[in-house]
Amino acid sequence: MNIPNGNRDFQSSFELKTVLETSRMLVESRDTSFILNNLLLILMGRLLVTKAAIFIYDPVADKYTLKKSKGYQGYSEEKEYQILSNDEQKKLAYFPVSDAQNVFPDVLHDEENSFYFNLRTSNNHHGFLLLGPKANKKPYEPHEIDFVEGLTIISTAALVNSQLFNELNKTYRNLDRRIHELNTLFDLSKEFNLLVDREKISRIFKFALLGQLFIRKFFLIYKNQDNISLLASSGLTSDPDNSHVEHIFSVPNQEVFLIDDEFKQQNPWVEENEIIALIGISIQNEKVAVIGVGERVNKIPFSENDFNFLKSLANLAAISIQKTYFLEERIDKERMEEELSIAKSIQQGLLPDPIPPVPGAELAAKTISSREVGGDYFDVARSPDGNTIFAIADVTGKGVPAALLMANMQSMLHLLLPVDISFAEATERVNNIIFKNTPSDKFITFFWAKYLSDHKILRYVNAGHNPPLLLRHDKAEFEELDKGGLLLGALETIAPYEQTDIQLNPNDLLVCYTDGVDEAMHPIDQKEFGTERLKESILKNRDKTCEEILDGIVQDVNAFSSNQLTDDLTLLVLKACE
Repeated sequence: MNIPNGNRDFQSSFELKTVLETSRMLVESRDTSFILNNLLLILMGRLLVTKAAIFIYDPVADKYTLKKSKGYQGYSEEKEYQILSNDEQKKLAYFPVSDAQNVFPDVLHDEENSFYFNLRTSNNHHGFLLLGPKANKKPYEPHEIDFVEGLTIISTAALVNSQLFNELNKTYRNLDRRIHELNTLFDLSKEFNLLVDREKISRIFKFALLGQLFIRKFFLIYKNQDNISLLASSGLTSDPDNSHVEHIFSVPNQEVFLIDDEFKQQNPWVEENEIIALIGISIQNEKVAVIGVGERVNKIPFSENDFNFLKSLANLAAISIQKTYFLEERIDKERMEEELSIAKSIQQGLLPDPIPPVPGAELAAKTISSREVGGDYFDVARSPDGNTIFAIADVTGKGVPAALLMANMQSMLHLLLPVDISFAEATERVNNIIFKNTPSDKFITFFWAKYLSDHKILRYVNAGHNPPLLLRHDKAEFEELDKGGLLLGALETIAPYEQTDIQLNPNDLLVCYTDGVDEAMHPIDQKEFGTERLKESILKNRDKTCEEILDGIVQDVNAFSSNQLTDDLTLLVLKACE
C-alpha cells in the first residue's frame, strides 16, 4: 500500500514535545526493558495502535528475539523468530509487512495497515519495531510516520547505550568476581601449603565448595601409586564400592564431563547421589584425581567460570594432597635409612673385630654388602679347648630379612661353642632350629671348621655351601671341601651330617667364599666371574699374605663386574704357618 501523501514537514507541537521528553527520559535510562516498554506505550497511546512488538536482531544466529509484544496473541517474549527480510530492507527506515513475507499469521491479516520500522544507529541494524493497524482503521499519516521514525532513532540510541552499559556492568561484575576468586585461590593456596594433614585439606576444600559455589554434594577420588580410593566426600547417601570408583576414574580425562544417561546406566551410584558433573585433575600430564559435584544449593546452573574456578580449586587440593604423600614417603625413607644405618652398625658389631689371632695359622676375612645390610656372615672364635673355630655362611635373599636370619645364626653358633658335642651334632641342632623357626623359602648355606693348631688338622662340616678351595703349597690343583650334608633350614635333619678331618701342611692355603664372588656378573656380556677366574686369582697371589690374597680377589671381582655387585660378597682366607 502507499503511505498517504501529506506535508511531512508538519508536526504538531504536542508530538515534538513528546519526542523531546521521551528523548530525555530514554537517554537517561539504563534499563533495556524500560526503554522498550516505553517506546511501545508512547506509540500505541499517541497513535492509537492496537498491536505492537519489538524484535532485537542477533547477527550471529541471523534471527530475531521477541523482546516486547502487546496485542499479538500466542507469541512468547524472549523466543526466537524469523522475519524474512532481505539485507536491503534492513537499511530502509520502514517498509510494509507485506514486503517482509512475515511468518506471523496475525500480522498477515493486517498487512495493509502494518509496518516494520528499522531500529538502527548509523549503518548498524539492531532489530525491528512492528506496528500493527490503528484502532480507527485509517492509514498512517506522514507526520505520524515521521513521529515513529524519530522515536525509533532516539530509542535505538538509548537501547544501544543501555546494552553497552549493561555489558560494561556485567564485565565489571565478572572482573570483580574473578578478582575475588583469585584472592580466594591465593588465600587457599597459602592455607594448603601450611597443611600436611589430608583430613584438614579435605575439610577446607569442602568448606570452599560450599562457601564459594554453594556445592553441598561432592566427592574426591584420588590415585596414589596404583591405589584408587575415595579420599573425601560430603552429602552422599552412600560410599561407592571399588567398581564404581574405578569406573568413575576411568572417564576420559577432560576438563568437565557432564553426566549423561548412558553414564548413569553404567554407574547407578552416580545417579543415586545426584552427581551432575565430573572434573578430571592431572599433574604433569598424569591423571591423579577426579572431582564429582552435585547441583548447587541455589539451583543456579554452573557457568564456564564456575567450572574453571572449581578446577583451579581442585588442582590446589590435589597438589596439596600429593605433597602429603610425598612428605610421608620422604619421612618413611629417612626413617628406613636411619634404621638401616643402625642395623648396619649392629651387623658390623656381630662380626669379629679385630679378628682374633689363630695359633699356627694366618687368617683374613672380609664381607661386602650389596645393600646397607646383607645376609652374608663370617665368624672367628676361640673354642673352650683352646682351638679356633671359623665359619662362613650365606642367607637366601638380601637386605633386612637376610640380616635378621644371619644375626640368629651368629647367636646359635656362639651358644653352641661351649657345648661339648661334635661338629656334626652341632650342625644338626642348628639345622633343626632354623627349619622350625623360619619360613620355607629361607635357608642358609653354611661352612664351619675347627683348626686344631697343635696337630695342624682342619675339622669341618659343609652344609650346602660353596666348597672352600684348598691349595697345597707344592701343587697347582685345588681340592674342594664339600663333605657335610644339606643346607640349613631346607629340611629337618634325616641323615646325620658328616664331619671330615684333613691335614694341613705349612703354606697350605684355604679360601672360603660366598656366591657373591663366583656369581659376580660382567655388566656387558652377562657372564659370571666363576670359580675358574677365582682359582686364577688365588694362584697369582698365593705367595702373598692372607690379607693381600683377599684384597687381590676383591680387586679382580670388582674389575670384572665394574664395581656393580648384585649380591653380598664374603671371603675368608687361611694359610697354615711353619
